[in-house]
Amino acid sequence: MKNKPVLELADIKLIAQAAEAEAAKNHWAVSIAIVDDGGHLLWLQRLDGAAPISAHIAPAKARTAAMGRRESKSYEDMINGGRASFLSAPELRGMLEGGVPIVKDGQYLGAVGVSGVKSTEDAQVARAGIAALGLEA
Repeated sequence: MKNKPVLELADIKLIAQAAEAEAAKNHWAVSIAIVDDGGHLLWLQRLDGAAPISAHIAPAKARTAAMGRRESKSYEDMINGGRASFLSAPELRGMLEGGVPIVKDGQYLGAVGVSGVKSTEDAQVARAGIAALGLEA
């Protein structure tokens, strides 16, 4: 049986704090979601001024990245490349850039999803959160 690292509350708070700091530094009003490897919501925060819909989109992006074990942008790219059938994939609702998996030593621990600004900026905020753990996204 393998042992695998899991996200603890201290890790989640560290990710959230770093992601919030990145958003604040750039004056971006976003929602930030963190999920475990099964896509279960562990953290959700909507920064002041973020659109209410972003609090629905951020968790969806995070779930998609966690369950697919890839950035949510990859689904967006597939769909934009003509593979519209991915729109019917079960349980994948956040197929837009901004969901980034959290990976340590090849093990998928969860994901961060961000929504509220341009999709590249959403991903930037998510990556900043993950970097706080000393991991690269």
